[in-house]
Amino acid sequence: MFVCLVFCDLFHSCLHLCGDLCVFLYDCIPYRPTAMLTSFIEGLLCCLSSKSTNVVGPVETSELADGYEFVEVKPGRVLRVRHIIPDRPVVEEPTGTGGTVSCKRKITVYRNGQLFIENLGAEQKSSQNGETEPNNPVEGEKEGTAETGAREEAPAAGTTDQQQQPRKRRWKPKRTVMIDCERKISACKGTHADVALFFIHGVGGSLDIWGNQLDFFSKLGYEVITPDLAGHGASSAPKIAAAYTFYALAEDMRLIFKRYARKRNILIGHSYGVSFCTFLAHEYPDQIHKMVMINGGGPTALEPSLCSIFNLPTCVLHCLSPLLAWSFLKAGFARQGAKEKQLLKDNNAFNVSSFVLRAMMSGQYWPEGDEVYHAEITVPVLLVHGMHDKFVPIEEDQRMAEILLLAFLKVLEDGSHMIMMECPQAVNTLLHEFILWEPATPAPPKKDSKARPETAKARTENTKSLSEPSNARPATARQTSSNSGTAEKPDSKTKK
Repeated sequence: MFVCLVFCDLFHSCLHLCGDLCVFLYDCIPYRPTAMLTSFIEGLLCCLSSKSTNVVGPVETSELADGYEFVEVKPGRVLRVRHIIPDRPVVEEPTGTGGTVSCKRKITVYRNGQLFIENLGAEQKSSQNGETEPNNPVEGEKEGTAETGAREEAPAAGTTDQQQQPRKRRWKPKRTVMIDCERKISACKGTHADVALFFIHGVGGSLDIWGNQLDFFSKLGYEVITPDLAGHGASSAPKIAAAYTFYALAEDMRLIFKRYARKRNILIGHSYGVSFCTFLAHEYPDQIHKMVMINGGGPTALEPSLCSIFNLPTCVLHCLSPLLAWSFLKAGFARQGAKEKQLLKDNNAFNVSSFVLRAMMSGQYWPEGDEVYHAEITVPVLLVHGMHDKFVPIEEDQRMAEILLLAFLKVLEDGSHMIMMECPQAVNTLLHEFILWEPATPAPPKKDSKARPETAKARTENTKSLSEPSNARPATARQTSSNSGTAEKPDSKTKK
């Protein structure tokens, strides 16, 4: 009897706790307690029956017009793409010459993992540890053979320990990458028919998160293209985890880019989408004119975390989906009001199945995308960072700006991770200014004009007076002769 009373009391306390949790989540996230209870029951049944309750498929949409297209990148793999070609009243050909930037740099990777970047012709240098010079030996150190590296010779007999210098090891370069090219950068206007803007979203998003940017730039006359990643938005969602690896998604973006690319293309990526923009800029440097990274993180190789919550079984993630949505709202927005909740709901953000979310996070493996990979990019890059972003620290974007050859970092104080939805006007202004930016062309050197006859005659008289010592005053002549006898010899170390 006592055991039954204890069990009933414990069950009653659990019900109160669940009720309080539902009320708390009701006030915090754009879900209803009934939906959370449904997801919890479905996840529990999934764990008991070992069957997935997630309906892995595209979101139903009735927007087949207004620029929406469905592209089959592979058999059975269909992506939704929004392609807007505005009606330009006036179509202009690019008339500005723009500016030419010399891209010369030397990238050295040492065996100890240290990276040394030298911008040739400039004084700016950077290394992986924040040092200005690589870990090279001091002057006077003797180099050894190829087998021993740079070992010092053995000390002679009779030398004391105080006379022995600490052995310094010289790290030899593992590989060296030389970049020597020139890029012509010009302003891209909406009236130019050879310009296309590509927008790529990140994990849990959709093309709808770019709604403000698509409307803004299409009204200015720009051609815009933005796809839904596989498993996101209205794109098809395969039922195998291998369909959501970085390489599979990058190949999708490659096919979309080759289908809609123009002569001058501008890539705009957000979060995980920045990695796909980097991949395209590295593969097609001549076709990518400019690139924008919005809260993209540092220039590090992608590797899935082994201790992540997304490694839990799919059924468990399905039970926790309301909590994950709340944590995304908390970390992705600077404010968590009714406006932000409605933005998530209207823009179809973080509305993917637990299976797709788990496969996306586990498939972020890209060892090639290290600092050397990013340092080889010569495309001009604009980095936009939200000050309140809890997913991407500002130090990562700062490191990205140091590694890239041509980079500009802009920080918005009122934004967070979803800054293009929180501060659309500020983001649109930054993007438009960068799209219209072109390097200043240096003015041509002025030619020396012919001197007037009076000036030439005056120069001739001055030269003649200096060459004839007799014309100088006697006192000055005597002082000169006396000083010439005691003049010191010039110092040979004096700089010329």
